[in-house]
Amino acid sequence: MLFPNKVFTYDESVLSKLSVILKKLKRHPMSVKNLYQQVIKEMDGVNEFIDALDCLYALHKIEYDETEGVIRYVV
Repeated sequence: MLFPNKVFTYDESVLSKLSVILKKLKRHPMSVKNLYQQVIKEMDGVNEFIDALDCLYALHKIEYDETEGVIRYVV
């Protein structure tokens, strides 16, 4: 997981990708696959996408609804 420091800029870090995901999820919940398809152009790969989801989950900004199989934005 990349965080901004002397070597990596903010734009290269995972933090810059968090807002991209949250903007999509604010509209409506979606599956992991659909969310990835929506943000694939802004990500540097699936690993960066998973790192961003991990960060958002740890910050309690998203939750996974197992019954519906979707990720939700937590207000």
